[in-house]
Parts: sequence; C-alpha cells; structure tokens
Amino acid sequence: MNTLILAAEGEINPVLPHTSEIILGLVAFLLLLFVMKKFVAPRFEALYAERAAKIEGGIEKAEQAQVEAQKLLEDYRAQLAEARAEAARIRDDARIEGEQIISELRAKAQEESARIVAQGQTQLETQRSQIVAELRGELGRLAIDLADRVVGESLEDEVRRRGTVDRFLADLDGTSAPAAK
Repeated sequence: MNTLILAAEGEINPVLPHTSEIILGLVAFLLLLFVMKKFVAPRFEALYAERAAKIEGGIEKAEQAQVEAQKLLEDYRAQLAEARAEAARIRDDARIEGEQIISELRAKAQEESARIVAQGQTQLETQRSQIVAELRGELGRLAIDLADRVVGESLEDEVRRRGTVDRFLADLDGTSAPAAK
C-alpha cells in the first residue's frame, strides 16, 4: 500500500497533502467557522428578520390599503347613487315646473285670445250698429224720395217723415226676420 501512496521511493505524493497542512487547514476552518457563527450568522439573521418584518409589514399595509380602498369605493358608489337620485329629482322638478309654466302660458294665451275675440266682437257689433244706422238713414231718405214720387205729396215734415221711415223699416224687419230664422 505504501507503494500506491508514494509515486516513487523517496518522492512525496503530490495529490496527498502533508499532515501539517491538514491540521493547519482544519484549525483555519474551525476558526473561520467560529467567526462565521459568532459574527456573520447573527448579522445575517438580523438582516433576515428585518427584511421579513418589512415584508410582513408591507403585506399588512397592503391589506389595510385594500380595505381602505374598498371602503372608499363603497363611499364613492353611495355618493354616485345619491348624485343620480338628486339629478333625477331635479329633472322631475324641472319637468313639473316646465309643465306648470306651459299650462300658465296656455291659460294666459286663452285669456288673451278670448279678450281679443270679445274685443273684435264688440268692435264688429259697434261697426254693424253704425252701418245699420247709416243704412237706415240712407234707406229712409230713399224711401221718402220714393214715397214722394209715388204719393205725389211732399213729406217734408220731420215728424211725419220719421214715422213713415220707422213704419217702413219695421215692415222691412218683419219680412226679413222670418227669412233669417
């Protein structure tokens, strides 16, 4: 077996380290392990715990933000529904007010129309009365002239003339009244 470890007699095997190197490497490793456990590992643990706390705090904050956002969304929806109801109420009020204004204007227009028609009828009646009076006077003169020619005597007397004209017109109204009915 010695022959396998040693490459040649008297030569040291380059693959197998010296015993002193193995001991020195073991001591250095143990020293490095001690330093790592004493100083580096606690530092890593503290950083890990800090980071885990930050992550958990971030998750907790995110959950709180989610709850707050949900509450704000519900408030927004409630305000939106309230605004829609208010807009509908305003629309209904405006429609009702518009209908009232239209009915008031319609009533005023009908009153004005009735007033204009009444005024027109009054004016027509006045004009009719004037025309009838003028026609009676003209008809009276024509009737007197005609009667003068037919009778052959003068109807100059005012009282007599009026009586004759009134009688003639009454007869004329009497004959035209049944035809008008």
